[in-house]
Amino acid sequence: MDLHSGLPYWILKNSLFDFFNPLEKDYKIEVAIIGSGITGSLVAHELCEAGIPCAVFDKRTIATGSSAASTAQLQYEIDTPLHKLVKLVGEEHAVKAFKDCLQSISDIETVFKKRGIDADFQRVPTVYYTTNKKGVDFLKKEYEIRKKYGLPVEYLDKAEVKKYQGIEALAALRNDTSAQMDAYKGAVELLEYHHDKKQLDLFTHTRIEKVQQKNGGYVLFTENGYKIHCKYVIVASGFESGQFLPKEVMNLLSTYAIISKPVHAGGVWPHRSLIWNTDEPYLYMRTTKDNRMIVGGGDEDFEDPVRRDDLLRDKIRFLERKFKRLYPGIDFQTEMAWCGTFSSTADGLPFIGPYTPDDRMLFALGYGGNGITFSMIAAQLLTNIISGKKDDRLDVYGFHRQQQKE
Repeated sequence: MDLHSGLPYWILKNSLFDFFNPLEKDYKIEVAIIGSGITGSLVAHELCEAGIPCAVFDKRTIATGSSAASTAQLQYEIDTPLHKLVKLVGEEHAVKAFKDCLQSISDIETVFKKRGIDADFQRVPTVYYTTNKKGVDFLKKEYEIRKKYGLPVEYLDKAEVKKYQGIEALAALRNDTSAQMDAYKGAVELLEYHHDKKQLDLFTHTRIEKVQQKNGGYVLFTENGYKIHCKYVIVASGFESGQFLPKEVMNLLSTYAIISKPVHAGGVWPHRSLIWNTDEPYLYMRTTKDNRMIVGGGDEDFEDPVRRDDLLRDKIRFLERKFKRLYPGIDFQTEMAWCGTFSSTADGLPFIGPYTPDDRMLFALGYGGNGITFSMIAAQLLTNIISGKKDDRLDVYGFHRQQQKE
């Protein structure tokens, strides 16, 4: 399945990393990483930093899968709000997941700063608003539980939302801990950094057809008949990871995004906030470094790429109407639009680690709207597993959640 269509802004904005290096002979490495997007790149980075030999394999050009279509908003909030998540996984794990995501934003910032990589990382506030009374009750519950556990949050009433963000809403939650970035650029430059330092091999246009467990490790078979011998396999290929899983663990959805023509710096909304609402599916918005505005949403619960793409024109008009109601005075003129297929889980948390205990096939599946922050957590957690270090985050994100339902 193609992961996106239309014109993803990030590939047009950046120079395509036109790196072509298909595997053309048998190969041996300690850790084989399948997937070169932002998840695979962060995993590779953490392994390289730990001195663990690894290589990245992708069936496409580097980072041209889901990362190219991501709107790359980094928030500590998870798709499942905290007051609902506690009922699904318990208070301890729910609160830990929110705090892990909060720390993850700073960890991502540190990764790029220390390596001198410009991934357009920018700290911005988040405004989570509602326009209906049911949403007000919802936000009050969410505010109370976040305050209870010391998470950064501020409640804004109708007048305060209007004054701060310039929108007509009944209430909102605000915090100053979020960020935004260019996921495509970040992934490419991180992989380039370690490749240039001879710490990482990159193989593109190399499709893994089969994985076989052998002699305490694995043999990966490519579509061209070559073998990759490794001790560990890390699957970081998003919803396409299904071929490596014994059972389905995700739901597929399609999402849509439009981006405006560039405007003068004063022509975007106040504070450059990440904006999203309590609707289901929710609307989400961000700005870019070159003063464009991105609006996304209109999610659909289907995976057929033909039907998904056929809806693109209707979704463009839908998102434009939504924006105009929110900011009638801002001149938003759509210049590009795209749609993509992403995955979600029943509780909104990622799946990280081995499917069954002691397996050396590990998964970094950062599903949902928090994919990038989950990717950082996965990179750290999987590196600790391979290094033999105990990491209690496995109790929160492991596959036992899925297996308990079976």
